[in-house]
Amino acid sequence: MSTESEAIHQVIEQSLELLRRHLDWDVALDRLAELNHQIEDPNLWDDADNAQKIMQERTYLANQVELVRKLEQDCQDNLEMIELAEIESDQAIIDDALNDLKALEKEVKRLEIESLLSGEADRNDCYIEVNSGAGGTEAQDWAEMLLRMYTRWAEQRGYKVTFMESTQGETAGIKSATLQISGMNAYGWLKSEAGVHRLVRISPFDSAKRRHTSFASVWVYPVIDDSIQIDINESDLKVDTYRASGAGGQHINKTESAIRITHMPTGIVVACQTDRSQHRNRATAMEMLKARMYEAELKKREEAAAQTEAGKTDIGWGHQIRSYVLAPYQLVKDLRTEVEKTNPQAVLDGDLDEFMAAALALRVGATRSEASAQAS
Repeated sequence: MSTESEAIHQVIEQSLELLRRHLDWDVALDRLAELNHQIEDPNLWDDADNAQKIMQERTYLANQVELVRKLEQDCQDNLEMIELAEIESDQAIIDDALNDLKALEKEVKRLEIESLLSGEADRNDCYIEVNSGAGGTEAQDWAEMLLRMYTRWAEQRGYKVTFMESTQGETAGIKSATLQISGMNAYGWLKSEAGVHRLVRISPFDSAKRRHTSFASVWVYPVIDDSIQIDINESDLKVDTYRASGAGGQHINKTESAIRITHMPTGIVVACQTDRSQHRNRATAMEMLKARMYEAELKKREEAAAQTEAGKTDIGWGHQIRSYVLAPYQLVKDLRTEVEKTNPQAVLDGDLDEFMAAALALRVGATRSEASAQAS
């Protein structure tokens, strides 16, 4: 077997072993057998909530076990193909099998990083909120660029993106906007993006073509389900209605259907304008408020709370987590992990996985393997 194929095989095996350890393989198999037995009970759906939890756990475990087994089998099949092709001196088959092994290597790197997503709400959908900093049109345009970046990242992963609300800038861009990102582990991946993002570029809004520095903040919080109880007193809420901005039909833009809710004790503000019904927007905004309050409680329980809160302070110098430099040179650098990329356009088009993987490993205090350090 070639040196290259053997090296890839070792990387795949190391990552698969980490995945098995993360799943606690033997325990996972026993639990899956137990869940399979439970779903055969004809009385299971007498308690719909409990049945749904059982089905969700069973689906998750079954998918994880099946995936590890498939990756193991695919790896073995390609190794055997290479051995046979080397005997026959068929370089074309060897090349095809090596390409398949490289694709498998990339997949197990991603899964190894994803195995670090073990937080209480990491599997949940999430809201992502972008706010422009001081600087008028330049900062508002930068906020819209960030919103596009996260939309592209989510779409590339097959996640669903739902517009919740936005406040447009006077000339261009946005003052603020909120998206809901729906998909497995959405919050786990995106939570490390919370903080201040700094842009350096030649401003398209400056006739003198001078270089400008702009800031925008990103905040991420998980969507919570009915099993999580958050108590909110109506007397603590300030509710404002206003006309929706941005794209929408005549009704959504001409009536005060948009809702903004302020939780007075904490200062948390949420808004929703996704529906033409004020009632439904209020219900959605309440869910967003509960999610924000739940996320705040999670932060108190995490060791990284102080670091995260520091990233949420002033939207300006000294607080940024990542710099995006478009002029005079091309560089995106994460100031927490030192990860750098020299293709800012690819990053702004959604190439964020390496930044997220490094930040995730730092957040949980994990040491990534050489393989996962190269995840993309």
